[in-house]
Amino acid sequence: MNQSSSPPTVPRRSFLTLLTASSVTVGGVVCTWPFINSLNTQNTTITHNYTDVDISSLKEGQQITVMWQRHAVFILHRPAKTLALLQDKELLIRLRDPSSKELQQPPYTRNWHRSIQPEIAVLIGVCTHLGCIPSLNLGNSLGGYYNCACHGSKFDLAGRVYNNVPAPYNLPVPPYKILKPGILRIGENPEGENFSFTSIMQL
Repeated sequence: MNQSSSPPTVPRRSFLTLLTASSVTVGGVVCTWPFINSLNTQNTTITHNYTDVDISSLKEGQQITVMWQRHAVFILHRPAKTLALLQDKELLIRLRDPSSKELQQPPYTRNWHRSIQPEIAVLIGVCTHLGCIPSLNLGNSLGGYYNCACHGSKFDLAGRVYNNVPAPYNLPVPPYKILKPGILRIGENPEGENFSFTSIMQL
C-alpha cells in the first residue's frame, strides 16, 4: 500500500541560517547604499558644475591643469612682462579674433586679457580644431600655446587663436569666479552674471 509522501520539511537550523543570511544581505545593502550613492556623479562637485582651486602658491610663469566637467582647464600665472604684449599691435594683427567678438568666453572676460584678473588666465585647454591639448611655450618674446598636435594651431597667452591656422576659434574660457584671494571656483559665475558654458561657439 502506497503512502502519500509529504514534502520534505526544512530543518529548523537550516531555516534560521537562511533567515539570518537574508537579513545580513538586506542590511548590508541598506548600510552600503549611502556609500554607493556617494559615488554617483550627481553627488560630486563636478555635477554641481564647480571645482574649487587653490592658486595661492602659483608662481609667476607657472601653470597648473585641473579637471572641470571632464575638460582640462589651464590656470596660468602670466609673467608681468607678457601682459603688455597682449595689447601689442604687432601681435593683434596676427590674431583671428583679437577683440574676442566670437562667443568663446563669458561677457565678464571679454577684455584684452580674457580673464577676471589680468595676471591669471583660466582657459579650457582644448584646441578648437580637433580637440588636442596645446602646449604652453614661454620661451619666446610673445609666449603662447604652440605645438598643437592637430595640425599646428597656435594661440597667444590669452588663448586667442592666430591667423592662418586650422583652429577657427579662441580657446574657451569657462565660467568662474574668485571666492577669496587665491581661491577660484570654476563653473560658477560672479554674482549678477548668468553666462552658460553651453552657449559658446565651439569647444
